[in-house]
Parts: sequence; structure tokens; C-alpha cells
Amino acid sequence: MRRRARELAMRALFAHTQGGVDLEEALRHALEEMGGEEDPYGDPLDEEGLAFARRLLLGYKAHQEEVDRILKETVEGWDFGQMAKTDLTVLRLATYEMLHEPTPFAPLIEVAVKIANRYGGEHSGAFVNGVLGRLYRRIQEGELKAVPKED
Repeated sequence: MRRRARELAMRALFAHTQGGVDLEEALRHALEEMGGEEDPYGDPLDEEGLAFARRLLLGYKAHQEEVDRILKETVEGWDFGQMAKTDLTVLRLATYEMLHEPTPFAPLIEVAVKIANRYGGEHSGAFVNGVLGRLYRRIQEGELKAVPKED
């Protein structure tokens, strides 16, 4: 359920940032598009999943400056203009979630890599994994503060 919710949030944020679509409208449109798709993971999106997707989107928007600054510091050798827009969108949501949600790091990173592989290019999963791995190390070393994680 959470994987599907993260995918919905990614698609909505992508439409919002790349197409200038209002965030709620982008969420509605992404939900309609995904409603007709066969989910390869068999995860239905219920009300709880929709609420989680909305929380990720609104959380990112509320912390956008901080998330983007931390991402720029963490990504080595790339600026946002050079990155695939799908990769950047996945990284923005995952960075927000790593810092501000109680989700354990390992499953969060694993799902972000799967989504990057599904929507990005040949090397998207490896790129996203590398960036999130560096972000995780920065958190573990105490350089960045993250909310406590669930067990």
C-alpha cells in the first residue's frame, strides 16, 4: 500500500513541478491514471494510502526549500538541471520522508529505487540508491537531523 502511495505522490509531484499543475489537481489526475493501471505489486490504494500520498506531497511542499538544499548538498557532481526529472522527483519525496516521517530507512530507500527503476532511465535506480545512501550516512553521522523511526 505504501509503495503504491509513494508512486502516486511521485506522479502527482512530477505533474506539479514539471507541468505547473495545481498540486490537488495533479493528485486527482494521477489517481485517475493509476486507477486504470494493473498494479504489478498487487497493492491496492485505499483511503489510508491516499492520505499517506497526500501527506508526502504536502510535507514536501512545506519543507521544499530545506529538502532541495539538503539534496543539492548530498548529490555529488550533478545539479538539478542535469538530473532526470523523474529521478529528482523521487529523490525529493524520499528525502522529505527520510527526514520528516517515521518510516524506517531501509524499506523507504528500497521502494524509492523501485519507483526510479520503473519511471526513470537505465541507471536511475542506481543513481537514486547512491544519493539516498549518502543522505542516510549524513543522518547517521549526526550531520542532519531526522525524526525517530518506527521499529
